[in-house]
Amino acid sequence: MEKLFKLSERGTTVRTEIAAGLTTFMAMAYILMVNPGMFSQLEGVSYGAAYIATAIPAIVGTVLMGLLANLPLAQAPGMGLNAFFVYTVCMGLGFTYANALVFVLADGLLFVLFTVTGLRKLIFEAIPQAVKVAVPAGIGLFIAFLGLQNAGLVINDPATCVGLASFNLLGGATLASIMPMLITIAAVIAIAVLSKRGVKGAILYSILGATVVYYLFFAIVDRSVLEAALSGSTLNPLSAFGSFFRESFGKVFTEGFDFSTYLSAEGHSVGGMVIAFATTALAFCMVDMFDTMGTLYGACRGGGLLVKDAKTGKDEVPNMDKAMLADALATCTGAICGTSTVTTFVESSSGVAAGGKTGLASMVTAGLFFIALFLSPIAALIPACAYAAALIYVGILMMGCVKDISWEDPAVALPSFLTITMMPFTYNISYGIAFGLISYIAVKVFTGKGKEVNVGTWIIAAFFTAMFFLTH
Repeated sequence: MEKLFKLSERGTTVRTEIAAGLTTFMAMAYILMVNPGMFSQLEGVSYGAAYIATAIPAIVGTVLMGLLANLPLAQAPGMGLNAFFVYTVCMGLGFTYANALVFVLADGLLFVLFTVTGLRKLIFEAIPQAVKVAVPAGIGLFIAFLGLQNAGLVINDPATCVGLASFNLLGGATLASIMPMLITIAAVIAIAVLSKRGVKGAILYSILGATVVYYLFFAIVDRSVLEAALSGSTLNPLSAFGSFFRESFGKVFTEGFDFSTYLSAEGHSVGGMVIAFATTALAFCMVDMFDTMGTLYGACRGGGLLVKDAKTGKDEVPNMDKAMLADALATCTGAICGTSTVTTFVESSSGVAAGGKTGLASMVTAGLFFIALFLSPIAALIPACAYAAALIYVGILMMGCVKDISWEDPAVALPSFLTITMMPFTYNISYGIAFGLISYIAVKVFTGKGKEVNVGTWIIAAFFTAMFFLTH
């Protein structure tokens, strides 16, 4: 271990790394409940299949991060991109589950290409800072909005599009209909309280606590809910693997390239599909890149792991290219297994804060994800109102970046605002990026500063503009 992970060189011990790996797992284990909860809403995808499809790429990505980059960071299907996959690409744009996996595979392959050739830096620099900083906040609002919907708190309204669900016991609402919403609210508050108190795994504990309260309530008030949940579940952990191989594994190759369902829909054409494919895959790749690079810098800075670049003198993430390659390979694995883009989790910072300095911590986290592979029967019992709290709270955490936006500068405020708001308002992450880029260029051009716009920015914006006029 000393030779492989260089423990003494980085000033750590095996015991510290094990504790850090456990801390990271507890902080991000909620993805094993949230991701399957989303994917099981797609036709032909069961909770068990989605659970295994979530865990395997998390194991592969985290192991690669530990062995290739020797960093105490963990990976799993990314929050926000999973919602984009399910609710926008599949339910919104009309692509099948297998079609959407092709986008993820393209994202992974592009990421590998960008990392190996060095194009990653050029692409990253082509995105204006005003848009780059705003993307996490937009995704945060998007997934928080989804969490409020999954909890039943926000509902459709024919007059205003959205509205608040009724809590009026005198107007027809029942205790059984109100209780799940109250559980979600209580769970979100519990996450905040536990986080404030420094409890590791606050999200996981709150989800489990909300689940217990949910079933205790319905065991007393309406036993049919409890009976329905138990009757639809199995105690055999291996059954999820069977569902995984039937419904998810390899679908990207066996069915993914058949776009007949999409093309048969009214208003869809081959040319439009090509533009939609390019822009959607690009959106997956860019968000994945921003997310991973931001997490790598943030976590390593917090743990004092940054090193000075010999040429530039700037602080850099050690083994940056290997870390990015691990992320790209994990995303390809995710596409093959049947899940959305895999990215480095910001919750890894909790493990770094606990003393993690090497890839040994990542190996511990990966080992715990492996054990979790066999806990799908337990995870399947988590109700939507419980994991919705995780969506809402993660959305809150992602909003923190708005403090870095120069709101007093209109040239920054407009593209940042449009990037943030258009994601939840249009149910589409790529639309938010598109509006941000196009408005950024427009402001620069009409204020006489068009020469400041990067050539790459023009090219990417042109793709998104074509998306609006040829596919939407």
